Amino acid sequence: MSSPTISRRVFLKASGGVLAGTLAFASGPIALLAPSRSWAMPLDNLGSRQGEVLLAVTRQIFPHPDLEDAVYAYVVKSLDRKAVEGALLTTLDDGIAELDRSAGGDWLALDDAARLEHLAPLAGTLFFEAIRGDAVVSLYDNPLAYAHFGYEGAEGDGGYLTKGFNDLAWLPDPPRPEGGYLPFEEPTA
Repeated sequence: MSSPTISRRVFLKASGGVLAGTLAFASGPIALLAPSRSWAMPLDNLGSRQGEVLLAVTRQIFPHPDLEDAVYAYVVKSLDRKAVEGALLTTLDDGIAELDRSAGGDWLALDDAARLEHLAPLAGTLFFEAIRGDAVVSLYDNPLAYAHFGYEGAEGDGGYLTKGFNDLAWLPDPPRPEGGYLPFEEPTA
């Protein structure tokens, strides 16, 4: 009796993956939000290595040296949710395979400069654009990124105008606002 064979994709989907790490900056704003220094993000459609490669690619495309990997993991989780059997999963698989092929085996084993050298020719491909397009939103639109970059909230919140948006005191003779002064503002003489 022969054992049934399953495809790599079916195996990875069944086993799932995990993306895990440790916060590097114990005293940063993200560390204040985290319950512990260790973090893990389960993946449903991607394997652990695929997640690691996608995290590293995202870091190459959007480099912030002091931004924790935990924030970049939001991009991987977003891609994982979208990468069900279909075109995106195939695109990610093929892109990762191309990076490994061009690196002579293991793209992750390279240093940052060499990684960038192998990633740059893929700019504009479906693989690169899928990651870049998702990261524009999922990297910067999450509470950990807000904490890191000091973003205090949307402009529609009640405190936006009181946080300096409308402050022209740095001008030698600030003009009167077209809509008039806000109730808490006092015109300068």
